[in-house]
Order: sequence, then structure tokens, then C-alpha cells
Amino acid sequence: EYYSEYAASLSLMSAKLMIENAEVIKNGLEESVRKVVKGLISSGVAMSIAGSSRPASGSEHLFSHALDSIAKNPALHGEQCGVGSIIMMYLHGGNWREIRDALKTVKAPTNSEELGVSKEEITEALMIAPTIRKRYTILGDKELNRDVAHSIAKKTGVI
Repeated sequence: EYYSEYAASLSLMSAKLMIENAEVIKNGLEESVRKVVKGLISSGVAMSIAGSSRPASGSEHLFSHALDSIAKNPALHGEQCGVGSIIMMYLHGGNWREIRDALKTVKAPTNSEELGVSKEEITEALMIAPTIRKRYTILGDKELNRDVAHSIAKKTGVI
């Protein structure tokens, strides 16, 4: 799989921009629109450089697509990706609380109840997410049976 350091840097910059400016974005100010658009454009450029959606679509997107396929009433794609980002950052051993807190700041969902999906659907989505697309993600490194998936979702407060 092709890897571009520049595309990766743009993606990281876009993510950091959203987290670092969550307080501004929450208030719905004109400046917040500029910050979000800047992040979206940078993300789009990263995908263009890479020639695929890869720089902006990782394991959190696989989780969202898995939820789409099994949930009775899936939430919005971005909301599901946000919740998925909490879980995936946990799996990476990173600061998942920072992502959760940024989502809370902008009043985005951070758990199954706020998404309007069941705890069982979250657990199931985590288990089937690695099968959604042939693409390396952190999910390929983890053995996510029902107990492990449930435990991870519980530890992160997603369920």
C-alpha cells in the first residue's frame, strides 16, 4: 500500500486542528467555520496526494460502516466515526480521553446511548469492522472476540 509522509502529515494536522480548536468550534463562530473548512480541505488534499481515501479513512470508518450494516437505526456517519475514533485511539494506546473530551466540547456523541444504537450493536460492529474492507488498520492487530470488544467499549465509556 502506497504511503505518503506528506499526506500523513496533512491528515495529522487536520485532526490536531479540530482537537485544539474544539472550544472555538463549539461556539459556532465564523472563525470555527474557517477552522473546520481548513481541516476538511487539508484532509481532501491528503486523499488526493495518496490517490485514495486512506489518509482520512481508517479503522474508525470501518467501525462506522459496520454499524451502518447492523444497526437498526444507524447514526450519522461522522458521529459514528467520532465514537469509533475514541475506541481506535484506545487500541493504539493513545490519548483516547482527549478525543472523547473534544467530542463532548462540540456536543457530539461519545457513547452508544447518544448515538442511538445498542450496546450489543457497538460490540458487534467492533467485531466485524476488520472484515469491511481489505485495508490494514489497528483492528488487524487485535483479536476482537465478543468479550474483548465488549470490554474495550466499556473501558472507553462507549457502552
